[in-house]
Amino acid sequence: MNAPGEGARLSDRQRLAWLQLLRSENVGPVTFRQLVNHYGSAETALEMLPELAQRGGAKRQIVIASRADAEREMEEARRLGAAFVAVGEADYPPLMRRMDQPPPLLAMKGDLSIVHRPTVALVGARNASLTGMKMARQLAATLGSAGFSVASGLARGIDAAAHQGSLDTGTIAALAGGLDKPYPPENCALFEEIAERGTVLSEMPFGWSPRARDFPRRNRLVAGIAFGLVVVEAARRSGSLISARLAGEMGRLVFAVPGSPFDPRTGGTNALLKDGAILVTEADDVISHIAPLLGRPISRPESLEEPPSFSAAPPPSDSDRDRITQAMGPSPVLIDDIIRHTELHPSQVLTVLLELDLAGRLERHSGSAVSLLPPDI
Repeated sequence: MNAPGEGARLSDRQRLAWLQLLRSENVGPVTFRQLVNHYGSAETALEMLPELAQRGGAKRQIVIASRADAEREMEEARRLGAAFVAVGEADYPPLMRRMDQPPPLLAMKGDLSIVHRPTVALVGARNASLTGMKMARQLAATLGSAGFSVASGLARGIDAAAHQGSLDTGTIAALAGGLDKPYPPENCALFEEIAERGTVLSEMPFGWSPRARDFPRRNRLVAGIAFGLVVVEAARRSGSLISARLAGEMGRLVFAVPGSPFDPRTGGTNALLKDGAILVTEADDVISHIAPLLGRPISRPESLEEPPSFSAAPPPSDSDRDRITQAMGPSPVLIDDIIRHTELHPSQVLTVLLELDLAGRLERHSGSAVSLLPPDI
């Protein structure tokens, strides 16, 4: 991605174009990055969206965010004292840049220096026990006193306790909705405190009320901003286990606090321990494992250092598109396997996948896998 270099800044015009592209239909972090790599700028990519979506088989005109809508969202951010920070800019959370698909833009508010401290994520059950919440507050307070920021998702229960325990030392709240739509309502006062004394951030548009599908995206931010993630209480089907899985996939350390086998709220944490999570009974258990990781240079993932080249081969033909779509189906398949099977140049395959994505016909999975959706979805 043609992101600004370390410490550099986007111009106001570039930031507005980035926001407009990112808010357009079917443009996620991967698609955004490939579009900017392909066309050199968000402004040129915006002009090409209709043609690309049509090539991908879209049945209707793709919805492109208007410049006026992007300007209104920028103005709303300024009104609320927030800012849109681009990946590569100095205020962007450094560990989040190492994610497989970092959000191109984050809406952020508060003391942005907090995201540059070593961070530990702390999550758990919404219907937490008093003991669980006491443990979360104590862990957060001790980690904060040791120089760590504590990140969580502003949910009721363990999340709220983690934020409360680290308010004085530095806490980070990642939201599932826009920065003007904190959830749940009972944590709005806590949100305001964090916005004043800590950091709040979101990748969702202003005015966006969170839906069920948005919380895993929020969990991904919580996991991606930290060196490690601690689960205090979680049932076997808890969303906190999604956070733990995401953290493990990103190469972050996963910790769990053990609980009674008779309490269903700790079935998930005990299962994590059986699967190899690091046992935690006090903050030193976390600190001792993360301390050796500190001080090492934070490098970008290979996918950011060497973006795919779309000009290394001729544009794909209609027959190339047919070969690629015929190689795909509803089950996830690795992009490398599609390239090997079709014997096409990687840039041709990536171009067709980009077109399918913009047409709403592609689903992306972890591990660089994709699947094909029916044209009418």
